[in-house]
Amino acid sequence: MLGRKAFVSFLAGVLLGGYVAAAAARPEVTAVRTGEHVGLTRLVLDLTEKVDFRTFTLADPYRVVVDLSRVEWRAAPGKDDRKGVISGLRFAQFDPRTSRMVIDVRKPVEVRKAFLLTPRGSWAYRFVIDIAPVDEASFASSAGAPEERTGRVARPSPPKPSRKPAARRAAKRVVVLDPGHGGVDPGAIGVSGVREKSVTLSAARELKNILQKTNRYKVILTRNSDRFLRLRDRVAMARDTGAHLFVSLHADSIGRRGVRGASVYTLSEKASDAEAAALAAKENKADLLGGVLLKVEDEEVEEILIDLGQRETKNRSAGFANIALPELGRRVRTLRNGHRFAGFAVLKAPEVPSVLVEMGYLSNRRDERMLSTAKGRRPVLEALARAIDRYFDEIDVAGVGG
Repeated sequence: MLGRKAFVSFLAGVLLGGYVAAAAARPEVTAVRTGEHVGLTRLVLDLTEKVDFRTFTLADPYRVVVDLSRVEWRAAPGKDDRKGVISGLRFAQFDPRTSRMVIDVRKPVEVRKAFLLTPRGSWAYRFVIDIAPVDEASFASSAGAPEERTGRVARPSPPKPSRKPAARRAAKRVVVLDPGHGGVDPGAIGVSGVREKSVTLSAARELKNILQKTNRYKVILTRNSDRFLRLRDRVAMARDTGAHLFVSLHADSIGRRGVRGASVYTLSEKASDAEAAALAAKENKADLLGGVLLKVEDEEVEEILIDLGQRETKNRSAGFANIALPELGRRVRTLRNGHRFAGFAVLKAPEVPSVLVEMGYLSNRRDERMLSTAKGRRPVLEALARAIDRYFDEIDVAGVGG
């Protein structure tokens, strides 16, 4: 008879082995390249296998959407990809069969060509899309999501005067806002004595008001007063309420007082940098201040299953982060590498896309002054509200429940 540890190892091998085998069978995006031609901006994805695709354009803001049969993203977009009319790229997994690439563009455009090149010489498969500027009338006549997926550029559906799909849904999206720290845990203390727990609570209340005015969301706060709340209870609240998105608000401090700006963190057991790792370690010790004994309460088998469940959720969390950072950057200062990764306990709800937003640094006088007043916080919160709208808009266009 297998011992407990042997059984756990066996189960892990079966589950993870099956996942790896399935992942290995999927095509991979190994590189992203962009360039400018005469009147065109060309984007190329290097692929290990053949894929099906469809393309279409959307407005408010202008963007080109490329849906691919499910792929593994092995290439992250960078500043070098922002050429011609392209202002940014985002990748996300929206349903079990579809991977989505969103190309943010600076002006109205049309897709001139989109095609797949077969392997030749040292090249594997390549997906190519050519984008060209058009006037507003031409854009409006072709914008919109097609009804059917094909292996060719899809014919666009008739234009719609206004697209606010989430506002028309019978059931509102559930957004859980988590004001960091609270009660006996003050969080960071600013250079002038401002406490993080007070800043985050005020910010969460204000963001809730902004979101509720749209009539699109049911907004829940993990705490609505100065009280201590365990990290696992914050996660449980997101799961118990059936949250479609969990946003934890923070305002940290750092030894370098000249550093300022907002950033967005998503879950990863491997931190993006030493600073992210240190921040996660500090945040994860918050329970100690409330007298909570940190111990492993879940069985090892459950931890394995949760880890598997988190894989898809991490993709969606990263998708939201890739929307939120440009929105923040339009209104406030952000860190140069604004999307960071670390093992935050508060982001571990396996089925709820979750992000931790550092609104700024209380150790910096300018950030502290900005975050200490409702007027100063307003640009940050408006940017987050805009990002939440865009995140759910894109999910609705994809026809996914979110």
